Amino acid sequence: VFVFPGQGSQWVGMAAGLLESSQVFAERIEQCETALAAHVDWSLTAILRSSDDEWLDRVDVVQPVLWAVMVSLAELWRSFGVVPAAVVGHSQGEIAAACVSGALSLEDAAMVVALRSRAILELAGSGGMASLGVPVERASELIAEYGGRVSVAAVNGPGSVTVAGEPQALDELLAVCEAQGVWARRVPVDYASHSVQVEAIQERLLTELAGIEPQAPTVPFFSAVTAGRVETAALDAEYWYTNLRQTVRFEETVRLLLAQGFDAFVEASAHPVLTTPVESTVESADADAVVLGTLRRGEGGQERFTAALTEAFVNGLTVDWTPLVGEGDAHVDLPTYTFQHQRYWLRDVSAAGADDATGLGLTGEGHPLLGASVSLADGQGLLLTGRLSLSSHPWLRDHAVAGSVLLPGTAFVELAIRAGDSVGCGVLDELALEAPLVLPEHGGVQVQVMVAAPGADGSRAVSVYSRPDDDTEREWVRNADGLLLPEHTASERTTPEHADDGQVWPPADAQPIAMDTFYADLAEAGYAYGPSFQGLRAAWRVADDVCAEVALPAEQRENANRFGLHPALLDAALQAAALTGIGAGGATVRLPFVWNGVRLRASGASSLRVRLSVNGGDTVAVDAADTTGRPVFSARGLTLRPVTADQLSRTADDTADSLFRLDWVPAPVSSTEQPQAAADRTTVIDCTPPASADAGLADSVARATADVLDRIQAWLADSGATDTGEAPSRLVVVTHGAVSAGPGDVVSDLVHAPVWGLVRTAQSEHPGRFVLVDTDDSPASAALLDAAAHSGEPQLALRAGQLLVPRLARGGGSTDALVASGGGWR
Repeated sequence: VFVFPGQGSQWVGMAAGLLESSQVFAERIEQCETALAAHVDWSLTAILRSSDDEWLDRVDVVQPVLWAVMVSLAELWRSFGVVPAAVVGHSQGEIAAACVSGALSLEDAAMVVALRSRAILELAGSGGMASLGVPVERASELIAEYGGRVSVAAVNGPGSVTVAGEPQALDELLAVCEAQGVWARRVPVDYASHSVQVEAIQERLLTELAGIEPQAPTVPFFSAVTAGRVETAALDAEYWYTNLRQTVRFEETVRLLLAQGFDAFVEASAHPVLTTPVESTVESADADAVVLGTLRRGEGGQERFTAALTEAFVNGLTVDWTPLVGEGDAHVDLPTYTFQHQRYWLRDVSAAGADDATGLGLTGEGHPLLGASVSLADGQGLLLTGRLSLSSHPWLRDHAVAGSVLLPGTAFVELAIRAGDSVGCGVLDELALEAPLVLPEHGGVQVQVMVAAPGADGSRAVSVYSRPDDDTEREWVRNADGLLLPEHTASERTTPEHADDGQVWPPADAQPIAMDTFYADLAEAGYAYGPSFQGLRAAWRVADDVCAEVALPAEQRENANRFGLHPALLDAALQAAALTGIGAGGATVRLPFVWNGVRLRASGASSLRVRLSVNGGDTVAVDAADTTGRPVFSARGLTLRPVTADQLSRTADDTADSLFRLDWVPAPVSSTEQPQAAADRTTVIDCTPPASADAGLADSVARATADVLDRIQAWLADSGATDTGEAPSRLVVVTHGAVSAGPGDVVSDLVHAPVWGLVRTAQSEHPGRFVLVDTDDSPASAALLDAAAHSGEPQLALRAGQLLVPRLARGGGSTDALVASGGGWR
């Protein structure tokens, strides 16, 4: 089944790479452009090749472009022998499905998508849409009190519903969802498809689309309007009005396809939008079906499409590789087993995949920075986990400060807000950033977000921890610590001081600020921002405040709706703090330190209007709205603090992972507990009597080591190389001043020092049979000799009545920590 989504316009630019690499795709795009030319005043290919993403804000552009990309991707699949046995679409995706099925000609489909999207402009500003992560029954309960002002727009899957209606009612609904811990996000549109508001353009649509000539589908067309198969020429003007007006019954339609035996779904889009709802429906129906995508964000060329073909092939679909490898004898089959199958790798359908969070007992988060979450068994706390690296999140490389790649402070805010949404605490009352998270050039970093049990007022502590993912023995570093509040307890603490009424922008008294050298000046100050973080477009001064416009670059926009607020977008907003006079300067840079009173009012924004107000010192208030003036984000206060390049470089120093020193630490308590005397089979060699003063140092060393060697060899011969008694026999060798057991302690006896090297060799040959004890002149140490002999430790030092044992310790991130104390080192 070919699947065509109704959303995903922010990702259509991903398909531009195929214009150069695939003749089939390019030719189909050209045909679509010709069909659209009679109805639009812009060029399809110019839009796809453009780096300017302002057209994404125009519904009369994005819908036709999305349609053309999906139709062309379907044609590309067909050229490799993957031919649909049925098609299904979601909302406007049905227009592409109708074209691929033959129910509409290319010209008629272009007319429907172009004229209908233009008619939707009449609805702009009157409504909105939101996604809810609940079953449709629960969604219906949540919207019941709004008396028709909000309605169910689409049932996407067992736990995914889209609602549409009046903006104010949607705001109230989102607040209720936040208070009740229901996942909810605003869809970035200003109209209400699949609601009563569509009736305002009914006559226009019926009139303008009256000229289309639908045909009976040649490929089975399954309608998400009727949740049934369409077998006649029924897709007329009335159908396309109904498609926009009525609830999308997508889940019901997928269940029908599964019931009829369809077991493979290929989403022909620039990024998987419907794969998760389809997979959830397959699982809910207890069916066996594979669900595949085509392109995905950041991967829109031939390489990604070839990978999609490979995924289809190994999952049992028939693929014709001729367009890729050519004709002739160059094609060689993979080796097979005696039980020949179409599929080379055996398929295990009994267990979840290794990367499936559900199969690991976790809940998948679907967030770019977080992979999974788990509720604690007592029902009080929550743990969210993720992994960050420059290979999996290459856009983070563009956030370099003072020579180190840092996770931006705005990402910690995003993590905390996501955690708060999961527990019904929508307000981030405070977040203190305690330690920067430096991203290494190689490898990654494990991240944990911990949410504590609720307090008496419903508040919850939240903390963010990290550690390198290649060192599970490293202690976790707490990077951020804060407090989350339920919506109803936050009151005026998060009320923005400068609400944007959406009428005048920029403000009438605003004075433009020159931005020509802004990022060059920041680079000199230590902020080496790459393209992903160069989002500040324009700025104005309004009295003591700074107003700014920020936007994500095109390559990041396609990922914006997966964030509450993309960290790069919020970071761009904060860059304007440099224009207030507190953001940069001197020998240090300034990074976010403490956030107070943070609220996220809408998600998925890709551009913002921002106002920064200095509260005194190094603190600013932040208010951000979308391009229509509706509130998106606010912070009552953000305090910045200076950080030197040396501080960051020490944090990032890779020697912390590779250099070690030997520390002498107090022995564990269990090491001082002596066994029963009856089990004791210990022999002691005391090397502490002084050597003859007549012998030189070299002779004394030779005699001492030869004597010890003879005695341990004789002991081994007497006791047997292998012990079979009730308890293992041990030989304890006691020295004096043979090792340095910490700062200020020196090797005072060069005759005994080589004895340690000799006995350590014997320990490697006979594990558990030898104990080395080095003592000082303290009577308290002498009293511990028996405890040392029975401690179970192979090597000990007795110093001033204390048992010390050697342990490896990290070098502390600097070679200085490995240099012995005292002067003279260079």
